[in-house]
Amino acid sequence: MVALVLASTSPYRKALLERLGVPFECVAPGVDEDTAKGKETSPIAIARLLARAKAKAVSQQRSKDVVIGSDQVCALDETVLGKPGSKAAAEQQLKLLRGKAHLLLTAVAVQRGSKVEEFVDVTTLRMRDLTDAEVRRYVELDQPLDCAGSYMFERAGVGLFDRVEGEDHTAIVGLPLVKLCEVLRGFGVEC
Repeated sequence: MVALVLASTSPYRKALLERLGVPFECVAPGVDEDTAKGKETSPIAIARLLARAKAKAVSQQRSKDVVIGSDQVCALDETVLGKPGSKAAAEQQLKLLRGKAHLLLTAVAVQRGSKVEEFVDVTTLRMRDLTDAEVRRYVELDQPLDCAGSYMFERAGVGLFDRVEGEDHTAIVGLPLVKLCEVLRGFGVEC
């Protein structure tokens, strides 16, 4: 059986991959995301670059294993909204997104040795026109300080939106499992 490695320490991606019932190991990729982001300007290029960099970093140590690298970028037009880190920054991001549609770009790179398969899932989310009180209440409730865009769709954050368009709802949480399963089967991983 082929060994599977998730090049991530994200608890969200780990929980999603566990749903497949396939044994895997999590390994921190050690990629400097800020430096990598400085090399690209478009949100989709940033997501792809980081997914590739994560898969490559771990694959260099584990060349016989199938390595999954993934990154997610929240983009309002061409503006990238990162992890807020504080309640004030989370509230600011949500106020910027309210009443507007934005993209959640989830890039995945699967690598084994020199073989690499990549894809990007694009989800469009339209946030309701939230009041300041709703924004404050939500941030206090979910504490989305480590989530790009300042919301946790898999928790109470789902109530922030009035429209979601995409191919795979698991991509919103951080790992598009439908396409990932297809790619993993091509690498000999049964899922």
